[in-house]
Amino acid sequence: MRDAIARFVPDGSSVALGCALEPAIPFSAGHELIRQRRRDLTLIGPISDILFDQLIGAGCVAKVVAAWVGNVSAGLAHCYRRAREQGIPRRIEVVDHSNFSIGLALLAGALGAPYIPTKTLLGSDICHTNPTLREATDPFSGERIVLVPAIRPNVTIVVAQRADADGNAQLWGPWGVSEEAALAANRVIVVADELVDGDVIGEDPNATLVPAPKASAVVIETGAAHPSPLQGRYRRDHEFFHEYHRGTRAMQGFDAWLSEWVTGVPDRAAYIAKLGARWTSLRDAPRV
Repeated sequence: MRDAIARFVPDGSSVALGCALEPAIPFSAGHELIRQRRRDLTLIGPISDILFDQLIGAGCVAKVVAAWVGNVSAGLAHCYRRAREQGIPRRIEVVDHSNFSIGLALLAGALGAPYIPTKTLLGSDICHTNPTLREATDPFSGERIVLVPAIRPNVTIVVAQRADADGNAQLWGPWGVSEEAALAANRVIVVADELVDGDVIGEDPNATLVPAPKASAVVIETGAAHPSPLQGRYRRDHEFFHEYHRGTRAMQGFDAWLSEWVTGVPDRAAYIAKLGARWTSLRDAPRV
């Protein structure tokens, strides 16, 4: 992970994360971005849960392009709110989307299209808060539509249950807009729970989220999505989200949390060891 982040995610990158919605969020990659002190990142994603919040609190982020930033089971994202309201640790720009429109934007990027039209945003405030959207007239029906421009991330980071050495990555469970984000990106970092032979991938090709030609790096890392779940491997650590919510209500608390769980551990293996019996209790039997 250290090498993949160092090589493929420089300062100023636009990075798509957490595009499978609540599961398979690449927390280990986000933590490595923090350890390497990346700056001026643009974060792209639908429902980011607390990973965006952590990156914002660590000062890594200049801009967020998202449908929602928060802590799904606990409430507000404290670092996000501090950044927007008080400029702590820095001011961030926010580009609003709905879950559907950010999916359309990534789909347009994946297709190589300049935009995709929709009616779903008409009448919403998103048309006023997102300056990239354009209201237009459908040349066929004459009706009003909204043009959602393509998003093409510099890099998309995905977590999957398994991958081969070439980067063919397979994810079961919800995909969200992970496929669109991967195909739209210039580079893809695959983070897999398990390394398998290519023949194993070929036995279940419909589960392949990222094909090898799109993958720039393959990282094999157990527990990369904790505290979010990875179907068939480990369950969601609900209490971890609530602990984070309680502990980060003040900036001093966030700094202490970051020191304990991110900068105070060198890598994901040490993080998992720190979880100890808690991690064991979350494990599911692997799918075969």
